[in-house]
Amino acid sequence: MALTRDTVTAALKTVADPVAGGDIMASGVVRALNVAEDGAVRFVMEIPPSQAKVYEEVKAEAENVLTGLEGIGKISIAMTGHTEKAPPPDLKPRRAAEPAGPEPIPGVDRIVAIASGKGGVGKSTVSANLACALAQQGRRVGLLDADVYGPSQPRMLGVSGRPASPDGKIILPMRNHGVTMMSIGLMTNEDQAVVWRGPMLMGALQQMMTQVQWGALDVLLVDLPPGTGDVQMTLAQKARVDGAIIVSTPQDVALLDARKGIDMFQQLKVPILGMIENMSTHICSKCGHEEHTFGHGGVAAEAEKVGVPLLAEVPLDLQIRLASDGGAPIAVSQPDSRQARAFQDVAAALVKAGKA
Repeated sequence: MALTRDTVTAALKTVADPVAGGDIMASGVVRALNVAEDGAVRFVMEIPPSQAKVYEEVKAEAENVLTGLEGIGKISIAMTGHTEKAPPPDLKPRRAAEPAGPEPIPGVDRIVAIASGKGGVGKSTVSANLACALAQQGRRVGLLDADVYGPSQPRMLGVSGRPASPDGKIILPMRNHGVTMMSIGLMTNEDQAVVWRGPMLMGALQQMMTQVQWGALDVLLVDLPPGTGDVQMTLAQKARVDGAIIVSTPQDVALLDARKGIDMFQQLKVPILGMIENMSTHICSKCGHEEHTFGHGGVAAEAEKVGVPLLAEVPLDLQIRLASDGGAPIAVSQPDSRQARAFQDVAAALVKAGKA
């Protein structure tokens, strides 16, 4: 049986943290946990430098616990420490945002929004794989998970733990697979709901854009929530968005909502860079039969109608889902596969067009 991230997480929760109390997962000692397809496990233990000797024993216990798991491969644990680590800042706004026009994010050359009118069409999967594919193209890539109610990028990119904030204001983002990433999911427990109204959402998004130390980026991808609400409007009104990519399945219901997303960006003066048809076709792994589960060609027809390119037709494939759930998107875990090629082609097209 293949080793899963959940199995590894459960095992690490049995290892006590002798300094912070609780277990090493709950205390945030474990960072950047990654479980590969071959069972290899690697993560970082971020510890107080003065407690290095104590955590050597914790590291040994973690290795011992993981060694007993079925399907385990190579175990790689690195220890690192910061001299001082303040808690991350409270992302809830203390006062109403002051009106201002769109402004660039310092150090970020381009901002590209990844959007969908409807949930469940694979927008976050596309965002994670496109970010990794752009990194493979040599681009300096950031990924902002703005899907506040359903943040999935920490799981998809194999990132865990809480970002540091040395001064309580500037947030240090996480990084994996060559992608610099920030998500509200890193500030909350995995099963904790974010119960916020519109002003809180807008304040959180502004702080993740302006208070995160993104560094020098060629492109920042923004994984938006589905729909045409506060987060989308705040992004377009507060930041200079260079373009949006619309993700949809071919079925009519999804396309109805995708059209609304396109109209919203047109009203906000954000250019549409293209559309991606996700779950375009399914090829049986046993017999090779191709079946268009959600229909076919609907997104291509819509793109032609709007006058934008169809960037890719991404298949409905089990390996794409397994790779995302395992914390290493298919563009990273199987870069030579036909499934990864669709994302690599989109990345190459964006680079060639000067959009990323």
